[in-house]
Order: sequence, then C-alpha cells, then structure tokens
Amino acid sequence: MKRSTVMVPWPDGLKFRSAARIIRAARRYQSAVVLHCGDRFADVRSIMGIVMLCAMVGSSITIEASGGDEQKAIEEVERVFVPVLDDED
Repeated sequence: MKRSTVMVPWPDGLKFRSAARIIRAARRYQSAVVLHCGDRFADVRSIMGIVMLCAMVGSSITIEASGGDEQKAIEEVERVFVPVLDDED
C-alpha cells in the first residue's frame, strides 16, 4: 500500500468538477484508491463520496492506493491537485 498527501488548491474546495477529474485519473489503473480527509474517507469510484469529504481549500487529502500499479495510480491522482492558473474548480 502506498500513500501520498496533497492539499486542496481550489478556492471553492473539492466539488463535483474536480471530483470527476479525480475519478477519470484513477480509473485508468487496477489499484484500489481511497481519499482521506480528517476522519472521513471516500473510494475514488464514488463522486458523491469524494464531494462528501467536504474538503475546503488548503485541506490535507491523503491518497491511499493498493494494487499492482499503486504508485502510478497515486501519481496520476496527485496531478489533479496541481493548481492550474485558469482552473475554475
């Protein structure tokens, strides 16, 4: 099992558009990926689960993956959290 921690960069927090980007990034891989925010967690296959983390800008999110391609899965999900200047999420 691999873990990585990222910060929520979006001014409005983790909402549906960014959650959908996370799902698209993770579904390319076989590994099971879970996000943790405080005492809440969500499987990355559930858009509602991700949004229900209620992660605001600056919140710490731990990405946890287990499986044969866990490192690649984590790296791909991490990329979603890299701030983009024109990102409106």
